[in-house]
Amino acid sequence: MAQRSSQSGPEGGAPLAARAPSPAARGVHRVVLVVDENSNPFEMSCAIEVFGLRRPELGRELYDFGLCAAGERTRMRDGFFTLTGVDGLEAADGADTLIVPNRPDTGTPRSPEVLDAVRRAHERGARLIGFCSGAFTLAEAGLLDGRRAACHWMWADAFRARFPRVRLEPDVLFVDDGDILTASGSASALDLGLHVVRRDHGAEIANAVSRRLVFAAHRDGGQRQFVERPLPEVPDESLAPLLAWAQERLGEPLTVADLAVRAAVSPATLHRRFRAQLGTTPLAWLTGERVALACRLIERGEERLDVVADRSGLGSAANLRARLRRATGLSPSAYRRRFGPPAGEAVRA
Repeated sequence: MAQRSSQSGPEGGAPLAARAPSPAARGVHRVVLVVDENSNPFEMSCAIEVFGLRRPELGRELYDFGLCAAGERTRMRDGFFTLTGVDGLEAADGADTLIVPNRPDTGTPRSPEVLDAVRRAHERGARLIGFCSGAFTLAEAGLLDGRRAACHWMWADAFRARFPRVRLEPDVLFVDDGDILTASGSASALDLGLHVVRRDHGAEIANAVSRRLVFAAHRDGGQRQFVERPLPEVPDESLAPLLAWAQERLGEPLTVADLAVRAAVSPATLHRRFRAQLGTTPLAWLTGERVALACRLIERGEERLDVVADRSGLGSAANLRARLRRATGLSPSAYRRRFGPPAGEAVRA
């Protein structure tokens, strides 16, 4: 994997000063992933996919991304390959967001150099992210005591035994605890990554990134990590057609009973299917979809809260305010200032 060079181009090329400034020089949020011995390639790839790819279709840079490691050669999980040519750990000191190492040998202590880099990042106010067993790195650095965290269900007992002061939530996809975020497993690294994009850039941008990934745009962190599913009694009980139907009618007064009628099942059966397939309830899913639609309407420039509430199916401006604050931590006006278009821009259809 090639190192990002700080050198000028080939002989005869334009000097650095004559070229467009780097994303970091333009003030773009800097994300750095620390790779340690035996790190998992999948989570590294998730970080690169979400934070590292250029997205010209969006018309702007979302992040400036880089990798770093303690040594010049880092042997990845099970010796699949050796990573070379990345920056040293000093690159972590310039990160706005630092993604800490994860690896399957959770009982092996992380290197002191890596733990020191993670602590320094936290002390200067950087956001920290742990994918899967990355929670062990954060806990070993002493940064999770008294705080909420997620880790893979398979390691939950071992984690509790080693770090009893951490408030482990073992049955969720991810935990957002403000400046420290943790994802439970490999695939949920994508869920957490998209959640971070949504937090940083709004629902519209997060949806665009998820479409590029061909990945579900909104799986809430509170959903269950895994589901034990018996063989269905009928050939196909997929909720996909029902979800697509409901998403086209969010502004209508849909209820859980309406969803059950559409699916031709009882409300109790519908509830069981939602729990089995999505790890959530029909009402929680419907509310989440309506809040996401409200966010998109605000981002597109709609300033009338009653219109946003009506078109998203949230009913009233008061309910919109309450639901939006619960989901994003922001009031509608604060959300508009952060993610909406410039003042005076016309509302897009």
